Amino acid sequence: MAFDAHLEALKRKHLAVSDAVEEAQRAPGIDDLKVATMKKEKLRLKEEIVRLTA
Repeated sequence: MAFDAHLEALKRKHLAVSDAVEEAQRAPGIDDLKVATMKKEKLRLKEEIVRLTA
């Protein structure tokens, strides 16, 4: 059960970061470095999800 909860938490965090990236990209004057950092975090989360489900 703890594994499933961890996986769901990762998926929720991935979705939240994805939404934050989209919102930041629509905002005028957003720092490109901040967006890049968020994208890297999103990718890290996706890779972890894939690794756990493989």
